[in-house]
Amino acid sequence: MTYTAQDLVAQARAVIEEIDPTRLRALQTAGTPVIDVREPAEFAEGHLPGAVNIPRGVLEFQVDAHPAVNFRTDPNLSHRRESVIVYCRTGGRSALAAEALKRLGFDRPLSLAGGWLRWVESGGSEERS
Repeated sequence: MTYTAQDLVAQARAVIEEIDPTRLRALQTAGTPVIDVREPAEFAEGHLPGAVNIPRGVLEFQVDAHPAVNFRTDPNLSHRRESVIVYCRTGGRSALAAEALKRLGFDRPLSLAGGWLRWVESGGSEERS
């Protein structure tokens, strides 16, 4: 059986949690790390304030080493138990990224439903690199 990209995104969305911009703002204020999984050029054009860029293509290889995610110093407080928010342009890549993080043992990967476009549409602020 073959799948389309849309099939894979739909399967991912069935097993992950998506959040809206309002919830993202609250979680980010509480210190939840936000990862932009778009490509560096997309990130440079505009991104959520405080977000870090770890492109989808290297996420599984780089997420554990990034200080924004691995911010705990006590070994008893595993960063994999904490929430982490991922987003992309429209929510497809971030759904796949959240599913991958879940498979890597992250308990609460969250994906921004509608992605960057929904963030901007909701009046969210942006930074540029």
